[in-house]
Amino acid sequence: MKRKLIAAVLMSAMTVSLMAGCGSKPAEEGTASPAEEESTEQEAPEETPEAEAPEEEAAPAGEAVTLNVFAAASMTETLEKIQGMYADVAPDVTLVFNFDSSGTLKTQIEEGADCDLFISAAQKQMNQLDISADPEVNEDGLDFVLEGSRIDLLENKVVLAVPDGNPAGIETFADLGTDKLSLLALGNDDVPVGQYSTEILTNLNLLSSLESAGKITYGSNVKEVTTQVSEATADAGIIYATDAFSAGLTVVDQADETLCKRVVYPAAVLKTAQNQEAAAAFLDYLTTDDCTAVFEEVGFTRP
Repeated sequence: MKRKLIAAVLMSAMTVSLMAGCGSKPAEEGTASPAEEESTEQEAPEETPEAEAPEEEAAPAGEAVTLNVFAAASMTETLEKIQGMYADVAPDVTLVFNFDSSGTLKTQIEEGADCDLFISAAQKQMNQLDISADPEVNEDGLDFVLEGSRIDLLENKVVLAVPDGNPAGIETFADLGTDKLSLLALGNDDVPVGQYSTEILTNLNLLSSLESAGKITYGSNVKEVTTQVSEATADAGIIYATDAFSAGLTVVDQADETLCKRVVYPAAVLKTAQNQEAAAAFLDYLTTDDCTAVFEEVGFTRP
């Protein structure tokens, strides 16, 4: 009886062992068991997305500025050319030019015209706006020039120009006192080119005689004088070398310092300027080599 009981127990144990062996498949080599996979998933750190490189921000566009430049009429061609050049350098700056005689421009500034930068064809008109100038010139004590901004920008020459073909045969300033001359074109005495002309004719002792003989016709600025010569309504005209070049006129004589003072163009930012910083930047640009090449092309030089 005891043997039968032991045999039954052994038989039962073997049956259980066989069933366990059949129900369990050995793991393939290199393959993790479900328990191992669960453990691996728990231990592996969570993947984080790669940090994106910050996008480069576009440089903010500069604030649009309109710059009002009052300049002597004799600078028309050169400044209009430089205007296109400056558009590439400072695309946010719009240059608005007012070209006229320096005396007219000075009066407009004095009367409150919107001007950021003034370029005169003579020291006198700038001095009349500069509180630091000689009181005998700045008689009204005007204070428009921004301190420290004034420079001598350019130098020009005063010349005697004649129409195409030189019909009157005028060759020198001295010829203006002869019968060769019927009519001479000059600038009014309130504009720089007229003041230089008066100085020349006075030094030659010709002014009074020409006025008495009615041999002088006047223009309100150098461009008007140049036009009279170009159209041959005058036998000759006293203008700037740069205007003669631009108009394609023949120059027969040039005034030296024994006939008239040096023709220096001062430039300055104004105290009343709405855009002083932009005006100073443009004035600085006018002193660069690129602008010098433009000025020298028509006959300007650096002082």
